[in-house]
Amino acid sequence: MSLAGTGVVAIWHDLMPAAKDDFYQWHNREHMPERLGIPGFNRGRRYVAVRGAPEYFNLYEADNPAVLRGADYLQRLNAPTPWTRQVVASFRAVARGICRVLYSAGVGQGGTMLTLRFEVAPGAQARVERLLCEELLPPLVEGRGVAGVHLCRADAEGSRIETAERKARADATAIPDWIVLIEGGSAVAVEDSARALRAALESLAEISGLDQAVYLLEHQRGRQAAG
Repeated sequence: MSLAGTGVVAIWHDLMPAAKDDFYQWHNREHMPERLGIPGFNRGRRYVAVRGAPEYFNLYEADNPAVLRGADYLQRLNAPTPWTRQVVASFRAVARGICRVLYSAGVGQGGTMLTLRFEVAPGAQARVERLLCEELLPPLVEGRGVAGVHLCRADAEGSRIETAERKARADATAIPDWIVLIEGGSAVAVEDSARALRAALESLAEISGLDQAVYLLEHQRGRQAAG
């Protein structure tokens, strides 16, 4: 397993241009250290788009999904700092999911991340999960330049919790359903790996709303660096 736990917070968003300088200072110096100071949070990563949208993808890895619905995290979400309130008001096109990791395999982390979001029709979830975990995803792990392949599914109820930080965003927050993450050494590597997977998913009537983007790692922080 190459994700640092079975719980994930996955966030996509655009940003108002005038807020960019403040966003980077806030995210590097306050927000990421704050999140990695929460018990059970193990790693945070921020990516910027090289193909597709939104512009930013943020990934937080936690021990398990219970951490993400726990009192420590919810306390932070309900007590945003003034800087947090100021910055998140500039977020646009936000999608955020509190997720359970259903599959994770690989040799480490890559500097490039492909995200593939999609929806699965009611009644087909168990079959699609088996297909992905047993047939479609394992061969991708051996692909040239691929460092890790992961499948996450959002907890819709947990993702909808109306916290003070969520209310501070000017835009509504969408909730992703199913997410495949492919990380590797280049955009070419992850896109090549995803090609057959995407074709297989497009052939299934139960799958809809496929949304793919490729991101480059900008910043990473582990729990041991929090202080």
